[in-house]
Amino acid sequence: EFIVSDDHAGLRAARRAVLSGATWQRCQFHLAQNAIHHAPKLAIRKRIGEELRAIWNARDLQAAEAELAALAESYRKTAPKLAEWLEANVPEGLAVFSLPKAHRRRMRTSNPIERAVQQEIKRRTKKVRVFPNEASLLRLVTAVLAEIDEDWATTDRVYINMENRDD
Repeated sequence: EFIVSDDHAGLRAARRAVLSGATWQRCQFHLAQNAIHHAPKLAIRKRIGEELRAIWNARDLQAAEAELAALAESYRKTAPKLAEWLEANVPEGLAVFSLPKAHRRRMRTSNPIERAVQQEIKRRTKKVRVFPNEASLLRLVTAVLAEIDEDWATTDRVYINMENRDD
């Protein structure tokens, strides 16, 4: 029903091919990182994350869109390319407003899940330290990912209950 990812071309193609009916939320963490790279001055780079958080923490979609419009307008003269980038890209990070408020915090970024997966891969590969070849590394990482997938598929713990649409 709902996908959270960065805007990687491969993920975008897979999403369209396999889950074309799902709502897509661009990961807000990755979006903020991208915004920093589009900021022309160090002073803007330092504050853009906080300014984006004001959009993402808005009470509803209309308030977020108003915050975005104000932010883009504030950069229209001093950083016009950044203003255009914000208008074109930040709305991709607002799909989370279609969810109940209680779900938004977990569904606005893919970082907690990514971090957990990356930490487990690092923990398991660090023990081996030296792999005889690339194929052996790939087998271990594939096994770790299959184990994580199986754990998520069979666990009683619920990350988010999409059946519960109450605020």
